[in-house]
Amino acid sequence: MTNNLKSLRKLLQSTLFLSDDLINIFITTAPYRYKIYEIDKRSSDEKRKIAHPSKELKLIQRIIVKELSNMLPVHDCAYAYRTGRGIKENALIHSKNSYLLKLDLSNFFNSLTPEIFFAECRRNNIDFDKDNASIISNCLFYREHRKSSLKLSVGAPSSPFISNVIMYSFDQIIETECRKREITFTRYADDMTFSTSIKNTLIGFDELIKKVLFDLFKGAISLNQDKTILSSKAHNRHITGITISNNDNISLGRERKRLISSAIHRFSYGKLDQEAVDKLKGLLAFAYYIEPSFIARMEKKYGRETINKLKK
Repeated sequence: MTNNLKSLRKLLQSTLFLSDDLINIFITTAPYRYKIYEIDKRSSDEKRKIAHPSKELKLIQRIIVKELSNMLPVHDCAYAYRTGRGIKENALIHSKNSYLLKLDLSNFFNSLTPEIFFAECRRNNIDFDKDNASIISNCLFYREHRKSSLKLSVGAPSSPFISNVIMYSFDQIIETECRKREITFTRYADDMTFSTSIKNTLIGFDELIKKVLFDLFKGAISLNQDKTILSSKAHNRHITGITISNNDNISLGRERKRLISSAIHRFSYGKLDQEAVDKLKGLLAFAYYIEPSFIARMEKKYGRETINKLKK
């Protein structure tokens, strides 16, 4: 096994100008340097727990990830948190295929532990000395309570990269199996999308996914069965919040278009408060990213001046 990683301790000392004693204190207390709160999940009544690291810990996490990114692999089918890739590109790659399978990983980030991370690294012949392993564990994973185990947080800038690294072997195995069956596969964090133009190919494919997940992670990472969706051109196809039309174009979808148009109408009559205006600005930016022609139609309907006010 290879271990070409320089001492993270020395890297942090030289970058942050901290003594060894201060580095020790910070590493020891790092798993507790999080503000923990809950937000509503979009598609259910459940809450999502966010663990937001302190400003100082965020800086350290970014330094460590920059160093790790030079030696740890991320698979090409991973579309989340990658430069030049996003939900639009993730949807486009599937847009020409007629049949679609969507699978969701259950409680994804919080299922990921240092043990799972280091096991994946060893599968790729990468090992860490004791001190580097301790720094990675304490600085990139958090403890919700004093007696709870370390896990990856939703909210840390390092978590997206670490999650993609952990899924590398899984992505590699599944992508190989998909190629054999003429299936297109992408993973956007916990959202997996499979598409093909060959009828019935995707039926039962989730059983293979479950088997590979168990073989690699022994039950630590599993599918959320309630979110399994199999669809085709005969039904609405949605990928990471984007609608695929029957003519294979990506779209905002009728519901979101109606929502935006109605909000612009109310804005033009001064009937939106500042919070609603800010939300509308975000929706318009998203619309321009996904379907620029819709913005042109809104300019024609409500006037370019009205739309320009919402771009400021």
